Amino acid sequence: MSSFVRKLKHKLYIGLMKVIVILAPGANYMAFTGKGSSQQLCRHIARIGLRKVLVVTDKPLRDLGLVDQAVAGLVEAGLDLEFFDGVQPDPTYDQVAAGLKVLKAHGSEAILAVGGGSSIDAAKIIAARATSDEDPKNWVGMGKVRHDALPLFAIPTTSGTGSEATMGAVISDSISHEKGIISGASLGPTAVALDPELLAGLPKPITAATGMDALTHGIEAYISVWNRGTSLEHSQAAIKLIFEHLQRACEDGSDLEAREAMSIAAYYAGIAINQVNVGNVHAIAHQLGGKYGIPHGLANSLVLPQVLEFCIEEAQPRLAELALLVGAGQAGESEAQLARSFIQAVRDLRQAVGLPETSDKVKAEDYDYLCDLAMKECEGYAVPRLLERDSTMKILASITE
Repeated sequence: MSSFVRKLKHKLYIGLMKVIVILAPGANYMAFTGKGSSQQLCRHIARIGLRKVLVVTDKPLRDLGLVDQAVAGLVEAGLDLEFFDGVQPDPTYDQVAAGLKVLKAHGSEAILAVGGGSSIDAAKIIAARATSDEDPKNWVGMGKVRHDALPLFAIPTTSGTGSEATMGAVISDSISHEKGIISGASLGPTAVALDPELLAGLPKPITAATGMDALTHGIEAYISVWNRGTSLEHSQAAIKLIFEHLQRACEDGSDLEAREAMSIAAYYAGIAINQVNVGNVHAIAHQLGGKYGIPHGLANSLVLPQVLEFCIEEAQPRLAELALLVGAGQAGESEAQLARSFIQAVRDLRQAVGLPETSDKVKAEDYDYLCDLAMKECEGYAVPRLLERDSTMKILASITE
């Protein structure tokens, strides 16, 4: 397909999406924040009359006792709880099926996801499957979940994915390892708790990687060619909070002020991408996660600066604005200089929180495969510039150790 035809198809697709969302239901957001907010959420769940709740999480988190801490309010309220702790990084359709089996045996009326993006994403599709017999692989794509799902609540234990604020979920095929994005208005959590006390023990590498994930969401929403709703305002707020608090959260995990700020930043960034979606960084990062199991936040962090350099000309005004927002430049400097300064600020933050520039998992013999999938995926995003084969190859080479 020629570059011209590809760009034309992309423009028409984005135009169609703009029309479709006008007819789609709007998103609702409800968040309890601050110390003890997880217990506030639990009391809310009890007050609205739900009695049987499935808690979806992962086993390491449950073994640490964090899940018991998060759901203590439900226990105190006398609710009937069942647990599915079989979620693993990059959740699969098989894990969704296993969770659904537990849900049906228990007769759950609602789901509470406790954990990172993997647990929340898995819980979303379990909630959708609870009210539909359709194969979830048929839902891959934009807004294909059109039925009501089981009520879903979320307590994130990382500050990065933003899944607690979005109507989308990423699920992997256990055989091909390809990631599929499933979305629908009913997949957005009914209410969430952003509780910094549950984040205090999060290790520095995970804090750093998930924080860079949230930063990627904020930046991709801000430079998107689709300006919708509050995407600009929420992405700006997220980016500023991350530049001010991520390093603090990494250096002192018990800094609850920094932890709370990062939780709010991730939530804001999630609201932003819920309106305009993600971009080229994710188009590449999803392939790195699917092929090599590289954690999503780390995958985003690896390619974020290079992708920004790739589209610097098209995104220059927005990148210049972000430079001024985070103090990476001075008023009066040229847009080009400010844009370059912001990209350098992203590199500097990545280095400050101890994340690598390369990975020994990425292999040159896989470039063609990774490139094909990334180029295909990016065509569904409102990016300022579509990925091209040569440039994507160079980006992959730049992160190969």
